[in-house]
Amino acid sequence: MNSRLLLATATVFFGCLAAHASDQWLPVREISLEVQAGSPLDFSSFLPNETIDARHRLIAGPKGQLAFADVPEKPVRMLCASLAWSPASGGFPDHNGADRYARQLARHGYNIARLHFTDASLMFGRQKDFDFDPEMLDRVHYLLAALKRNGIHWMVDGLSSPRGAYGGYDDRWDANGNLKLLLHFDEEAFAHWKALQEKFLARANPYTGMAPIHDDALALVILANENGIEFDGVVHDRPGKPPYDPVLVAPFNRWLAKRYKSTEALANAWGELEDDERLEGASVKLPADRYADSPRMRDLQAFIADVERSSAERMSKTLRDLGYRGLISTYNNWPTVQTSLSRRDLDAVTMNTYHDWVGGYSPGSSLLQTSSIADSANYVRMIAAARWLGKPFVVSEYDHLFWNRYRYEAGLVMPTYAALQGWDVLCRHGHGPIALAYGEPYSHKKAMLPYAIALDPVARAGETLAALVYRRGDVATSGTTIPFAVRGEEDLGEDMQAREPEHLTDLALVGRIGLKHSDPSRLDIGVAQPRSQDSANLLAEFRDTGILPADNATDVERGFYESDTGEIVLQRATGQLRVSTPSTEAAAFSSLRDPIDLGILRIERADGNALVALSALNTPATLADSRRFLLIFATDAQNTGMIFRDSEEKVIEDFGSLPVLIRKGEVDVSLSRTARKWKLSPVALDGTLRPAVESGTGSISFRLSNDTPDGPTTYFLLELED
Repeated sequence: MNSRLLLATATVFFGCLAAHASDQWLPVREISLEVQAGSPLDFSSFLPNETIDARHRLIAGPKGQLAFADVPEKPVRMLCASLAWSPASGGFPDHNGADRYARQLARHGYNIARLHFTDASLMFGRQKDFDFDPEMLDRVHYLLAALKRNGIHWMVDGLSSPRGAYGGYDDRWDANGNLKLLLHFDEEAFAHWKALQEKFLARANPYTGMAPIHDDALALVILANENGIEFDGVVHDRPGKPPYDPVLVAPFNRWLAKRYKSTEALANAWGELEDDERLEGASVKLPADRYADSPRMRDLQAFIADVERSSAERMSKTLRDLGYRGLISTYNNWPTVQTSLSRRDLDAVTMNTYHDWVGGYSPGSSLLQTSSIADSANYVRMIAAARWLGKPFVVSEYDHLFWNRYRYEAGLVMPTYAALQGWDVLCRHGHGPIALAYGEPYSHKKAMLPYAIALDPVARAGETLAALVYRRGDVATSGTTIPFAVRGEEDLGEDMQAREPEHLTDLALVGRIGLKHSDPSRLDIGVAQPRSQDSANLLAEFRDTGILPADNATDVERGFYESDTGEIVLQRATGQLRVSTPSTEAAAFSSLRDPIDLGILRIERADGNALVALSALNTPATLADSRRFLLIFATDAQNTGMIFRDSEEKVIEDFGSLPVLIRKGEVDVSLSRTARKWKLSPVALDGTLRPAVESGTGSISFRLSNDTPDGPTTYFLLELED
């Protein structure tokens, strides 16, 4: 055997070995995943969804937060179900499936859903423009009605697929096509987008009796998903291809001509022009390298921001002319200085963010296997600094992706800081947030995959916790607002990729941050321009002036961050996030050298990294007086037969298949409460309550194992009797 073949064989072998220590990985036994009514996982009794009507239409309240129309001063938090279906994941369900699915979403605590790539589903297999599949259109309409009946609002993309509603394409879910770019410059492309809104959003839904665009259930339209000009260029980058599409050349030259009037004036501003570049001949070139800083790049950013604001205004007017009254947003990714300027005038800011991004499903796809706590929740902080204060803020996509072994963190990191920031909508991205059963006959349902959280017990446990700490409001919103002053175009530098500096975004771990259009010299509190301050000095100033409590323990140098509420502590060095609130106490940890005392809950010992959370289920829900608690214990999960190309499990060779395997784990916990009697019972993934595995009298202390007699689980019910 030659050395190269030997190395390849060894790599696959050790990859298999890492993924298949069978005594450490427990196969999930459930098939049905439909949460049983009245079970410990049915949250609909204490998280009821309001009947959607004119009184319960979502609006931007007077303080810029989402609220119902009849109580505009009371902010509401919306937990979002991402519905990004395709034929590979089963597509839109039939009527019976839609009824079951919408009912399940309500039980899980969702109160808004995002329809993503609906245009692709409607046009799948169609050869003529706007020739929607009639059965698919009927299913979409019925699902919208089913969601509304269950009190679940809608947010939709005006355009998801770069193929739009053009016929004759079989790559509608891929990044091919340039419709998103052309929307900004080409009249035919804009007319196509407008017709798509007229033929879908403005078309009567027979199951609601009105067009979606007039329905009180439609809360937000994202004009086009991820349609920023710079981002579109990055998506279409190819070796040997210029970084910017030639379609930008003529409008960029027209923009420059208005600004500089002559070639000489432009040359004076830029310091250099090539011999064949003349403003009068419209021959000024686009930058040859998007990563090279220059005055040319600075002006390109200013041009793009102007174009994007104008484009959003024009598209928004189209929707308003069709009678739409809800919120409008767009440019929902990339937290750069330039894109923030483009988002400045929108009704709401929408943002997508990921930790340990994965580029695809093919063999050789890779991730970094890093912890989000280890970089102080940078994927959260990045988008926190893209928010404009005074407007609703919507996380339209986020995830800490499978197969990252630290993804148990996502169920605490993102919902906790979203609550602290007072964000309005939280949407963990996936084909769908839930599945009705394991074993559905679709290629993307035959194993856990990235961007497919429904089959992942770890992600599902995180979403369960999110319903409590975020939507129920267990974690409080910060009382400290730290604005980042924005002057306007003068804040642009020569770096197209520039964003708010990380050494300042860590303020989001302490208080509420966001952008504010203001003169920095008149800023009473906050971050000025230029960004020459540092967070340690600012926090010291906040303590001295009483903006922060004097005993706030944040130490930036040590990577120790305590929220102004005192409820959240992030310790970067130990890989721990701790949350202590009256209704939920939780910890995500990559190591546990010493016990974690959260108040009521104490975690004594653990045999590996995990998420442990205790939440009161009684109403009103407090840990101090509740008699029923949901205990969440999430470790890791993999597919059966997963193969990696490396021992660190960064590079995938084969995703494997069902059944899902949960990593065996144990943790010793105790409560600072006593009871005449207490018992701990496993809860199956469908909410079924299993026989008790621990019980006692007096003090409450036990070893918690996810290896239960009925199979592994992430949920347990703790019940106390006086």
